[in-house]
Amino acid sequence: MAKITSIMTEPEMVREIARRVRELRLAEGLRQETLANRSGVSLGTLKAFERTGRISLERLAALLVALHRGHELDSLAAPGPLRSLEEIENPPERRRGTR
Repeated sequence: MAKITSIMTEPEMVREIARRVRELRLAEGLRQETLANRSGVSLGTLKAFERTGRISLERLAALLVALHRGHELDSLAAPGPLRSLEEIENPPERRRGTR
């Protein structure tokens, strides 16, 4: 999948993700029924997702795995940058906001 730019609104972003997943499905020559069966996502959920962009994270992950694109979510689940032992043992103090 191509990078989604930050200038999109949330509704635009979810519709774009749905459009891209649909493109991946079509590029593999899969019918909605086939992808639904392969992923374990119900056909109704898949149809609604492709139309509206609404889907749970678990179901989106299942679709991407079934499309051999599960790695697309890796960067979201990746750990943060490595820190030194000193940073871990002596974390900087957090500033408290005032009310």
